Amino acid sequence: MKVTTKKAAFSGLAMLGAAVLLAGCAAAPEETDNGDGGTASDFLPCMVSDAGGFDDKSFNQSGFEGLEAASEELGVKPITVQSDAETDYAPNLTNLVDQGCDLIVTVGFALAAAAGESAAANPDIEYVSIDDVVDNDFDGTTDSENIKPIIFDTAQAAFLAGYASAAYTKTGVVGTFGGMNFPTVSIFMDGFKQGVDYHNTEKGTNVQVLGWDGTDGLFTGGFEANDTARQTAQSLIDQNVDVLLPVGGPIYQSAAAAIRDSGREIAMLGVDADLTETDPSVADLILTSILKGIAVGVEEAVLAAGNDEFDNTPFVGTLENDGVGIAPFHDFESKIPAELQGELDALKEAIIAGDVEVTSYLAE
Repeated sequence: MKVTTKKAAFSGLAMLGAAVLLAGCAAAPEETDNGDGGTASDFLPCMVSDAGGFDDKSFNQSGFEGLEAASEELGVKPITVQSDAETDYAPNLTNLVDQGCDLIVTVGFALAAAAGESAAANPDIEYVSIDDVVDNDFDGTTDSENIKPIIFDTAQAAFLAGYASAAYTKTGVVGTFGGMNFPTVSIFMDGFKQGVDYHNTEKGTNVQVLGWDGTDGLFTGGFEANDTARQTAQSLIDQNVDVLLPVGGPIYQSAAAAIRDSGREIAMLGVDADLTETDPSVADLILTSILKGIAVGVEEAVLAAGNDEFDNTPFVGTLENDGVGIAPFHDFESKIPAELQGELDALKEAIIAGDVEVTSYLAE
């Protein structure tokens, strides 16, 4: 069966880690003696977080790890600035421009507008924008030649997680909620629902999805682990969900607290990074995590810029190029149906082949 959708707008773009194609406008980094017989570049990479912070065990942290890895390889020390609110975005970018950054990485859809304005005003600085194509046209182009978008068709991976959740649930009710209704948040929720619906069609089940109807759903209004996020999770738990997908950095911490207080056996899905590995304190709750290759994508982009090979061609992570995926079941390996992993492997190949198509905002 096919899930009726549109084709990805960026099909055929370069795979993660593939050779860059276009040279950027910055001068080649100079090499200086670092004091131990080696050399270090004067290339200065920088990064601005969104309000989740660099220790969110998820989105921002993954971007930071990619920046750190590239900087170590280049022999440079990056500058990072954390945003605590939306009002910090533009001042933080100005701060980094004033410090002489050669490359500025912005983490998250919320920063896209400020990044676009900063890039337009500073054409000699290169930018990497995670989770947005900056001009919001989603057509593979950007308003400024000095911006490289890194985006992820996470609906494909969330589809697999939704299918797995439908196979796992005992109550027949699963739920999701997000931080804010951005396309880069709702894409998880939409793929999740599609995966559940596909399982219902293929297996004759009737699993309900709460928190997202395909157009709108439950959102906390921010990306902080707070009482609002906890109450939102509780509202779904009160409706008998036994699988819960919180989308929005640290808000999973509030969901985990609500799950533990409930005393019920409720599984949680992580997003962006494998939460079983990044936050062992919730490992016993994690069915699987919906992964983005943020760290690798950032590392590749920073290395390219540091080697005077900046490329503004958008990178789109998909199942085919391993830019998105799902984590192992870890502690839940013995709790899932024996046939599930084989079905997921086959489903992944069907999505890659186009036999099962998954709708996302990265479509035309």
